Amino acid sequence: MPLVCRPLGAADAAAWDAFVATHPDGTFFHRAAWQGVIAQAFGHRTHFLLTERDGAITGVLPLVHVTSLLFGNTLISMPFCVFGGPLAADRESFAALVAAAEALIGSSGASALEFRPLAEPPEGWLDDTAWTVRDDLYVTFRKPIAADDDANMKAIPRKQRAVVRKGIERGLTATVDRDTDALHRIYAESVRNLGTPVFSRRYFRLLAEAFGDDMDVLTVRDGEAPVASVLNFYWRDEVLPYYGGGTAAARQCHANDFMYWAVMRHAAARGCCMFDFGRSKAGTGAFAFKKNWGFTPIPLRYRFRLAPGASIPDHNPLNPKYRLFIAAWKRLPLPVANLLGPFIVRGVG
Repeated sequence: MPLVCRPLGAADAAAWDAFVATHPDGTFFHRAAWQGVIAQAFGHRTHFLLTERDGAITGVLPLVHVTSLLFGNTLISMPFCVFGGPLAADRESFAALVAAAEALIGSSGASALEFRPLAEPPEGWLDDTAWTVRDDLYVTFRKPIAADDDANMKAIPRKQRAVVRKGIERGLTATVDRDTDALHRIYAESVRNLGTPVFSRRYFRLLAEAFGDDMDVLTVRDGEAPVASVLNFYWRDEVLPYYGGGTAAARQCHANDFMYWAVMRHAAARGCCMFDFGRSKAGTGAFAFKKNWGFTPIPLRYRFRLAPGASIPDHNPLNPKYRLFIAAWKRLPLPVANLLGPFIVRGVG
């Protein structure tokens, strides 16, 4: 049967997700629900493309056109996500998705097309002579976890394990629910202190609505006071603690360290056997923190197709041109940062 490449329709979501779930390189960030979340939370135009033969899906590509006066004009699979890029059952389907995405560079006026794959495509499926491959932008941290809490504790390097035990000895407690507003209050303070614009409360609410029981919020309390919180995604047998942070008091009571230990325990009880610590940039505090947990950094090989004269977008916090902005943002009153942040962060991708 001839191959058809077309946009995702409302009736295709279940078949799309079934294809992603069974594809060996499928990730949480390939799921169809991201289309509605991104469009509603950020207002970006989405291009979720699929290929099919005789009505059966053979490939998917979630793609978003991110436009911003501050940060440029890029087609990304997937913005605000660690992973993305085309998934296909065969070479012809893969090529059709890539060709459709490349055609959008010209029709949309984008300066670049960016794929964020977790795994390399099969050899020969992507013409790397036409693409710029960068493996020095970000790394990810992924590590198996056991069903046994003692085994997971012993797998943490000695110095980091001692810090986790201090949080346990202090009597910190962890609760799990779906209260994204409580999470946002803590998260907003945390990212302001790092000099980073915050996402909107609406974005977190949309994630909860879209992904149901495949997400939750774990909050750490010191006595009655919430001091750290993290939003977790669940995919297959993996847990992905994704949006997390702590208040100013969290460092003193070791709440951030205790929080990730609590996530590990909770995920193991759910049957997870892989802990995905997310991506970081080498040289950042987040990178050092994750290495201290015994995770080995794995370079992410992101791919870029650039329009003539364009350069690879570089929106990471180590970019020198953002140094003054970060310093100034840290000094903003929290209500002001919470008001302005969502308008700025929408363009980062």
